[in-house]
Amino acid sequence: MSGKQHINLHLDAHTVGLDVPRDREANYRNAAELLNQRYQYYLKLRPNASAEQLWMYTALEVAVALQSDVREKSLVPVEKELRELNELIINTIKQ
Repeated sequence: MSGKQHINLHLDAHTVGLDVPRDREANYRNAAELLNQRYQYYLKLRPNASAEQLWMYTALEVAVALQSDVREKSLVPVEKELRELNELIINTIKQ
């Protein structure tokens, strides 16, 4: 079943209502859980920080993780080609 459905996500003291693709609902719920976990981590680390500062730390951490993941995935094809080229060179040298 395709289409969208309305869900409510709880992010700290806030409720966010979204219309999301049905097949991605779990992704949104997992993302909200991750954000809440990281927010709670920074809250314990910096109990005097404002909610805005805590969300900025949380957003920055998640953004850095995303960038690292994107960079690693973009290198996979290059690494595969390098392994194949190395194997070709080694086999050529052995002959």
